[in-house]
Amino acid sequence: MIWSSLPAHTRRAAIVVLILLAAMLHAVPARAGTPGSATGLTRAGNTYTIATSTAARIRLTLARADIFRVWVAPNGTFTEPAANEITVRTDFGAVASTATDEGTAFRIATSAVVIRITKSPLTMQVQRPDGRLIWREAQPLDWTAGRTTQRLARATDEQFYGTGLRLGEWALRDKTVPIAVDNQWRENTNASPAPFYLSTNGYGVLRNTWAPGSYGFTAPVTTTHNEERFDAYYFVGDSLKGVLGAYTDVTGKPFLSPMWGLELGNADCFNASNPAYQGDHNRAGHQRTPDVLSYAREARAKDMPSGWFLPNDGYGCGYTDLPATVAGAKALGFQTGLWTSAGLSSIDYEVGAAGTRGVKTDVAWVGGGYQNAFRGVQQAVDGIERNSDARRYVWTVDGWAGTQRNAVVWTGDTYGRWDDMRWTVPAVAGAGLSGFNYATGDVDGIFGGSPNTYVRDLQWKSFTPAFMTMSGWGVTNPAAGYQDKQPWRYAEPYLSINRRYLQLKMRLMPYHYTMSRVASVTGVPATRALVLEYPNDPVARGNATSGQFMAGDAFLVAPVVSDTELRDGIYLPAGTWTDYWTGRVYQGPLTLNGYAAPLDRLPLFVKGGSIVPMWPQMNHTGEKPVSTLTYDLYPRGSSSFTLYEDDGITRAYQSGAYATQQVSMTAPTSGTGTVTVDVGASVGTYAGKPSSRSYEFTAHLAAAPRAVTVAGQTLPSLATRAAYDSASSGWFYADGVLRIKAGSRGAAFQTRIDGAVLPVAGTSTTPPPIPRDNWRLVYADSEETSAENGAAGNAFDGSTSTFWHTAWSAGAAPLPHEIQLDLGATYQVDGLRYLPRQDGGVNGRIGRYEVYVSDSPSNWGTPVASGTLADTATQKVVPFTAARSGRYLRLRALSEAGDRGPWTTVADLTVTGRAVASASGS
Repeated sequence: MIWSSLPAHTRRAAIVVLILLAAMLHAVPARAGTPGSATGLTRAGNTYTIATSTAARIRLTLARADIFRVWVAPNGTFTEPAANEITVRTDFGAVASTATDEGTAFRIATSAVVIRITKSPLTMQVQRPDGRLIWREAQPLDWTAGRTTQRLARATDEQFYGTGLRLGEWALRDKTVPIAVDNQWRENTNASPAPFYLSTNGYGVLRNTWAPGSYGFTAPVTTTHNEERFDAYYFVGDSLKGVLGAYTDVTGKPFLSPMWGLELGNADCFNASNPAYQGDHNRAGHQRTPDVLSYAREARAKDMPSGWFLPNDGYGCGYTDLPATVAGAKALGFQTGLWTSAGLSSIDYEVGAAGTRGVKTDVAWVGGGYQNAFRGVQQAVDGIERNSDARRYVWTVDGWAGTQRNAVVWTGDTYGRWDDMRWTVPAVAGAGLSGFNYATGDVDGIFGGSPNTYVRDLQWKSFTPAFMTMSGWGVTNPAAGYQDKQPWRYAEPYLSINRRYLQLKMRLMPYHYTMSRVASVTGVPATRALVLEYPNDPVARGNATSGQFMAGDAFLVAPVVSDTELRDGIYLPAGTWTDYWTGRVYQGPLTLNGYAAPLDRLPLFVKGGSIVPMWPQMNHTGEKPVSTLTYDLYPRGSSSFTLYEDDGITRAYQSGAYATQQVSMTAPTSGTGTVTVDVGASVGTYAGKPSSRSYEFTAHLAAAPRAVTVAGQTLPSLATRAAYDSASSGWFYADGVLRIKAGSRGAAFQTRIDGAVLPVAGTSTTPPPIPRDNWRLVYADSEETSAENGAAGNAFDGSTSTFWHTAWSAGAAPLPHEIQLDLGATYQVDGLRYLPRQDGGVNGRIGRYEVYVSDSPSNWGTPVASGTLADTATQKVVPFTAARSGRYLRLRALSEAGDRGPWTTVADLTVTGRAVASASGS
């Protein structure tokens, strides 16, 4: 987005103006007040009105037995600036309820909740019918100086989630979150805020407002918006998924993307020769809009899956020959949209005549956020659907509650840096806890980047519903004038790794598409924080798992977000988990440390019992018919999967043009037994649905079975993979995978595997990283603190963007250099991991080294490890021949890896080992 190419002072000035305007719009004369006491309760249908001892009036409306609205008018006049834009359904019919006066309180009850209104002072609390507390106000609602605040008591172990696309961890207890637009796109800001949160106590709250605010999940929980009115919907459920379902019943379910929208896209200006364009007029391959077709042809020539382009028509770029460009791209399997910075005045022509099918609303147009951005997105949706039978496909950088029904939200202008990737992972997973099914960030950011960060970022984003590259501002690649972040523009091995993950995304398309359909029906996102699937697991409930997520209900994804080939802290909840790459099975709950993750391997695990549909390999949807559907099976107990299919393009599914297929699997929970797979008939119809198709199964087993039957007929066992590939039916077992060809089927059938041997689940014994909470710097011989923050403490502060650098501004101290650490307690230390500086600089990388462990910093003894490290930016692993007990660790740098000078840098130190139980911690 070219907004980010403007000078920083210009951006800051514009943001200040927007914030001031927002404040002016929402400000009212300053005064202070509370509702006082409740003096009366009257009823009209589903609405109860509470009279107070002040001018304030309160309406409590039962939208459903489990959903109610509290609307407070401090001066007695009800105002509704949010109208019906944020909410789409607030009346679900008559709600059976009772109201009683208990003397000190009014009691309103439905089948799902009991609402008690204490009369003096007026406060509310909500219980379940059995008396369990859901929430209660810690003190009366108040409105002061243009702000209205609610304070709810916080339970001892209560956790909180939501608030939109928050850039950082998703478990929010003890955090304060801005519910405000600032377009900064840095950690702990909110790219697409939503005035909604949900609690493990089984409730959620939507503030029905456009006003900015702030939510403090402290004790008490304090939620404030900048207006002197209060308007909130409360949702009660037995699970977080249930609360999300109720919230999206009111604000709208996530839209169902066209299938091509799940493929990789790219946005860039391809009409740079336009004199009005504000960027570089001389970009190679970007002179006229049809130049995008050369990129499309290159993608296909490189056998690289991708599905759509967004030529930038804003910032003076404009477009030429749009109909021919759209038609040419479509012939190559690409859809075309437009990225606009100035509005949609020509959308009827662009969609209706030229054939575009997507819109990205730029910050220069909708950057004020709130209602303005929301309406801009709605205009894009209306423009697409008014002029075609296509589905909405819109990207926006400033979403709000309700945006999930219309658009993809993303993290804004981020950088191709490890640190940005680190907080983007929980941001994307956390956005789903506000109903955003389509949340993402630009692959490798918009600025900077490297082959390694590109590969790692593409890997995990291939397991999210929507992802896109933003070209034009990154590092020059592959030559001067390009600056493109296309996955096929990288050399080997990066090229092949990128292809591998994009091909896997395409093979898994029926699975990913089904998960997005589930989201559009239930509100449960495809990208799921672990707490959604494991709400009663205390580890899954918190940020210990914020760096991983579930892709649907089958895949656990643990991205690598630093320049390392080892991944620590992968938490596998209860159940069995199969390593997707090695076939090794783990028994949860378990935390994996030291997991081998070379650059081409994304840590990826499949839950036991999973049934995963897969397409034949193709580079875009529709490239070839789905003549064979493969079900990838991980037998373990009883499980099922319902495949969803439609035409993938039009809105005909909304009128019932779709089909579903139920697949059920029964298997032993361990050992040897019979696995049965019942494939139901495909029920329903849509344009292009095949009358029959071939089926194949891949079952992950520990040994060849005794026999395989399909529809009652015994299949032959084939001796080689070549024989299997050429056969029309039969089975073949090798390397932990049983492959079954079941032939062409148009009706329900059963596949039976007799003598199926389930893999034995194991555990990991790799010692974990030693927690750094109590580490202390004992000594560093040199540090640069005058010209930069190169303090030695940066070597273990947990951030890879800071680092220890030995002195240089006033003369470099000679080698060797060393750092000594107090680990806070005594450990059996078995290894060390060293990460050099990650800012692009190369000097100071450690070459020859020594490591010592001791009980005393005055007596180090002999080294526990020594050697020479490579001159690269990747994390280095230093294993010890034998673990050594001690509280203190010493790292000595004897040389600089590239012999560039007498310097040493350390971005991060990780020490692995186990605590010594008898340590007194003197």
